[in-house]
Amino acid sequence: MTALPLPIATTSDGGRLLRFALRLDAAGSGALSVVGLAAAPLLTDLLGISEDVLRGTGAFFVAYAVALVVLAAMRTIPRPAAWTVVVGNLAWSAGSIAAVVAARESLTALGMGVVLVQAAAVVVFAELQWMGLRRAR
Repeated sequence: MTALPLPIATTSDGGRLLRFALRLDAAGSGALSVVGLAAAPLLTDLLGISEDVLRGTGAFFVAYAVALVVLAAMRTIPRPAAWTVVVGNLAWSAGSIAAVVAARESLTALGMGVVLVQAAAVVVFAELQWMGLRRAR
């Protein structure tokens, strides 16, 4: 019995948009990971987000950014993996908005703004990734 091949994202633009969007997402996630890990003690009072949450989020972003770099570097990007990133990004954005609503008493105005701006940026990443996938044959 032979295994069925995974559908891959072969795109009319050679996957350039999808790869760009994945790398852009990785760069943003990597930058947030550095900030979350290195500056957590300084940001806690400024944002109203606990040091543990900032460090935990930073650690997650390290792993996520590495996964995106690996995915973008693949010769052919598996469609299920790319769709997982798109759906995950949309879920992250929705969760970020829910977190602002749930933590509105403890977050500072700057903290709310930072979380909402990163949520909007993640929606843009998801949109670019979705557009890259739409170009797939």
